[in-house]
Amino acid sequence: MLNKEYLSTKIRKMKKLVMIMMLAFAGASGAAWAQTPSVVVSDKAGWHKLGETTVDFQKERDEISVIGADKFAAIKFKVLDESIDLVSAEIFYESGDNQTININSHVKAPGDSRQVDINGRERAIKKIAFVYKTLPNAKDKKAHLEIWGLKTNEGTK
Repeated sequence: MLNKEYLSTKIRKMKKLVMIMMLAFAGASGAAWAQTPSVVVSDKAGWHKLGETTVDFQKERDEISVIGADKFAAIKFKVLDESIDLVSAEIFYESGDNQTININSHVKAPGDSRQVDINGRERAIKKIAFVYKTLPNAKDKKAHLEIWGLKTNEGTK
């Protein structure tokens, strides 16, 4: 027969382990939901918001998933609240290949980056990863960043 004290100790250890696992899961899922992808439902020509995130001093790389009508010919970044230095972007396509673009641009808030063309034609985008540097400011404010995609509707009539 098992000792009650032994069982009690084992149960406490299991509860502690479960609590640690739940906290780790909550932290990981919180980071995954930090960016806000927009579901693009329109195929109209023009600019569409692909997603948004708040960038801060904690990390200097982020990514946004693109969901829905995901074919675009160009992207651009809109910076709100605080200025940032955009270093590069990596576009991951639904086809499995990717494209790295050097941006190397200081974007003042509120403002837009230059338009980045996507290999000269519309392509289905899976996600966009970008590298940035937040600029120090007096109040340690965070920059709000949006990614926009341009639909040209090439090849459709």
